[in-house]
Amino acid sequence: MVRQSSKSFTAPGPQALAAILEQSGIHATAEQLHQLWTYHQWLRKHNEELNLTRIHNFENMVRKLYVDSLLPGLMVPLPSPLMDLGTGPGMPGIPLKIFHPDLHLVLAESRRNRVLFLERVCEALGLEHVVVEGRRIGPHYDRPLKGVITRAVEPMAETLERLDECLERGGRVIFMKGPHCDEELERAVRLFAGRYAVVEDRAYIIPGTPHRRRLVVFVRESERPAVARRAAVSGGRHKVIGSRDNAEFKRLSRALTSKGIKKEGVCLVSGAKVVADVLQRHSGLVEAWVTARGGPPPPPAAPTSVAWLELEKSLFDVLDVFGTGQPLLSVRVPPCPPWSPEEGLEPGCTLFVPFQDPENVGAVLRTAAAFGVTSVVLLKEAAHPFHPKALRASAGAVFRIPLRTGPALDDLPAALPLMALSQDGRPLEKVVFPPSFGLLAGLEGLGLPERWRKRAAAIPMAPGTESLNAATAVAVALYEWRRRTGSAEASLGRVR
Repeated sequence: MVRQSSKSFTAPGPQALAAILEQSGIHATAEQLHQLWTYHQWLRKHNEELNLTRIHNFENMVRKLYVDSLLPGLMVPLPSPLMDLGTGPGMPGIPLKIFHPDLHLVLAESRRNRVLFLERVCEALGLEHVVVEGRRIGPHYDRPLKGVITRAVEPMAETLERLDECLERGGRVIFMKGPHCDEELERAVRLFAGRYAVVEDRAYIIPGTPHRRRLVVFVRESERPAVARRAAVSGGRHKVIGSRDNAEFKRLSRALTSKGIKKEGVCLVSGAKVVADVLQRHSGLVEAWVTARGGPPPPPAAPTSVAWLELEKSLFDVLDVFGTGQPLLSVRVPPCPPWSPEEGLEPGCTLFVPFQDPENVGAVLRTAAAFGVTSVVLLKEAAHPFHPKALRASAGAVFRIPLRTGPALDDLPAALPLMALSQDGRPLEKVVFPPSFGLLAGLEGLGLPERWRKRAAAIPMAPGTESLNAATAVAVALYEWRRRTGSAEASLGRVR
């Protein structure tokens, strides 16, 4: 930390400017001092007309504007070309350029009167390799940059999104923030995982003031979309689909139904979190990355064998049944081997699922994964677990839990050690869970066959309540089983 001083430098002039800089640990050459003093005079001259800064006291201007602008250059390397995003009257960009003359600088400012000021002051200072970008920088701005620095007040995540097409891989975003930015930093880290990583998070104080600051630096890990797009297209795995008669589109559209999934052996995965999880954990099953025209190319995590299918928006909307607008994955359905009653039951809980509603199937699979069931047997009545609605409700758990196919509900042999769920049964708290057992819920609406009701467990409910949702009833029963039997670690070890 730079040592602070109690000296006051109130008389404006080049010597006072130099003294404050020295006291702040910043050593200026005669040329740099001359340029910075000239810049200061331009600010003072045009401030009333253009409202360039609300700070008017000389010493405060030097410390809070110029010194604050220069401190990042003392703490971290400055990439070049560097954009000063939302530069306003030219800070921190112009002071940094004065003290780092080899820096190639882009001053980005959308307000026209300030753009004119920046152009004139850069000319007056004789600054070379400076471009004034007089427009708002958005996700489609594609001038390649190695770095961006900003004192703007918008959230970090919004800034990172704006730089999607311009910041090169390995480029850095330097945020000059206040001390209390933990929440927005955590959000940016979460939203841009795999695209950006934090490489610097440093707290500091502007010398000679009580003002605490924070320097946060992100490095870009992913390619710019345009670069990634060219690589994907040149790889020969890119197809543009514009007709409903296209065989690939027909195949994908059949994956919207249980019958089509069984026939084609593929399913469609949606939702950014689940898509990312499947790419990370089950990349060997992924066949294609599916987007609307102009959508993002496959991420670096995608294997090179994954095709990129770009669909006309009207076709993509057919497949995007939940309207996310985000890329989809075409994924091969994992094998689901048959289960026979002759095999008996493994230690722990085997869940038997007859649900005909795909959302109930997905919800109960998510619950089964959470409580560590040994496996799930999908009875003949059950909706396909890789139906889009089931996939969405499972939040990806369908890929993590062992699945088997079983007989129809009526064909389950009475000798199986099954615990059924029915309001006709005895209270759940009186049930004893054996080391190996099956848990069975009834069909939505129809419930259980009569023979299973005689040895069923009932979940306590308020008087007058007819029944619980089937998937909810299973969740309550599994919670009670896990609560009594302790840690789920042994069972969870068997989950894929």
